[in-house]
Amino acid sequence: MSRDPVLALDSVSIAYDSDDSQVLVVKNVSFSVFPGEVLGLVGESGSGKSTLAYGIMRLLKNASLVSGTVTIGGKDIYAMKPSCLRQFRWSQVAMAFQTAMNALNPVMTIGEQMIDTLQSHLVITRDAARLRSQELLKLVRLNPEVFFRYPHELSGGMRQRVVIAIAIALEPQLVIMDEPTTGLDVVVQRSIIDQIMEIQKIKKFAILFISHDFQLVADIADRVAVMYAGRIVEITSGKSLDNPLKPHHPYTRGLIRAQPRLDAEQATAIGIPGHPPDPKNLPSGCAFWPRCEQRQAICRQFVPDLLPVNDLLVACHFMREEGAHVRQFENQ
Repeated sequence: MSRDPVLALDSVSIAYDSDDSQVLVVKNVSFSVFPGEVLGLVGESGSGKSTLAYGIMRLLKNASLVSGTVTIGGKDIYAMKPSCLRQFRWSQVAMAFQTAMNALNPVMTIGEQMIDTLQSHLVITRDAARLRSQELLKLVRLNPEVFFRYPHELSGGMRQRVVIAIAIALEPQLVIMDEPTTGLDVVVQRSIIDQIMEIQKIKKFAILFISHDFQLVADIADRVAVMYAGRIVEITSGKSLDNPLKPHHPYTRGLIRAQPRLDAEQATAIGIPGHPPDPKNLPSGCAFWPRCEQRQAICRQFVPDLLPVNDLLVACHFMREEGAHVRQFENQ
């Protein structure tokens, strides 16, 4: 496997315009996604996950890249001219959006939308595009008859499969999935996730999988990036999240505890106290300190850097000693 990243973010900050100022909602984010890898991006609502995803695709309307670079396949996506960017999207990087009904055109059949995507990027006849579209529908386990249907004639799970089929139509290097199973029941969600992973193994594309469902991401991801208040606070392996005794950022540990343990005698979950901060009014220092049970004075004074500790990267003042469970874990 090539170790050149498909996606590389270097010190990316993104801000929204607000009255007479800018509000930073993504702050100094750096990470890479490698060929064939599934990188999960998790965090509570408002942590900046979707803003980051749209920023990677250069789809933000009311926000701007303040600093940093986003490269996909070694190409700086913010340096591209609009004509090049339009061709680059879907052929090199694609996105499965959160709400399938909003992602599909309600007045076009599924087939028309799929053909339009293919013919916009490939020199291909309409008949060849139709055959390719029906092959893609079969790949996501949909009857080819769906080709002739309108979005409102399909169930939520079927619409989501169509969105995934369109996302992989041009076999991109990277597919960004922004909570692709939101609003679906658990059985349908699991079925779609299983299909995504089967297709990913066949097509070998990389996935940036964004979700607030911590256990789901831990199950499917090779690595997981945890985001809080616009910053990455931890990057670790997906398997390590199954071990609640392993040292993690206090926020990550809180997310783990907040997941119901269905294998226990009684399903229980312990929520993280408090609420994520308003990006317009962030606390000084580490943004998590008002909710952290192990906070110390230094937490209010300085923003911790994301630094290596054992086999993870973590932004916490008290996880700097190599190999140690340190002070914030003594009482757990």
